[in-house]
Amino acid sequence: MTAPRHILVVEDDAKIADMLTNYLHMYGFETTVCGNGLDAVPRVRALSPALVLLDLMLPGQDGLAACQQIRTFSSVPIIMVTARVDEIDRLLGLDTGADDYVCKPFSPREVVARIKALLRRAEGALAAPKARLHVDEPSLTISWDQRPLPLTPVEFRLLALLLSRPGVVFSRSKLLDQLHQDLRDVSDRVIDSHIKNVRRKLETAGAEGHSVASVYGVGYRFEVDG
Repeated sequence: MTAPRHILVVEDDAKIADMLTNYLHMYGFETTVCGNGLDAVPRVRALSPALVLLDLMLPGQDGLAACQQIRTFSSVPIIMVTARVDEIDRLLGLDTGADDYVCKPFSPREVVARIKALLRRAEGALAAPKARLHVDEPSLTISWDQRPLPLTPVEFRLLALLLSRPGVVFSRSKLLDQLHQDLRDVSDRVIDSHIKNVRRKLETAGAEGHSVASVYGVGYRFEVDG
């Protein structure tokens, strides 16, 4: 029998922590709860959890600092939780190391769905794009099944960035920084036009199940079905 996967819940609100752990137990997960940001790093070292659900606002130290410390020694999947939807865009603009973000108030069902999706990716569900989509930086080409996609230089940089962290959301502003490194004053809506072209070229190449997904109000991420 496969051992239950262990989720570390770092949350100082006891009611929210209880709600999350009860729901996670219903879906067969084991949980450990800690309510202080200073405890998060030693708990990750001691428990080696399958995933960390990390609140942003914590006593001791905030979730951002804890996340950055965890990333110095572990690639454990991390979902950051915040009480402000506008905070998500700020976090996406930083190199936090988090893999996903959830805003309070949230549905426990949604959190479990995010956890399951992230664990699937961590356990190898996204190995496929590495084999079928190949990025060649020196030649500025991305190939699908060894056939180069007809990408412009801007489209290459955009898709290469998304492929560098599959499943991770990139804000429009961060994508724009990557595309226009001369810091020109360009509307971030130009990203939408480039994404449309990249999607069309992936579809034309027959890259079924490999897509650039929109995250409403935030940005884009690269996804692989199944």
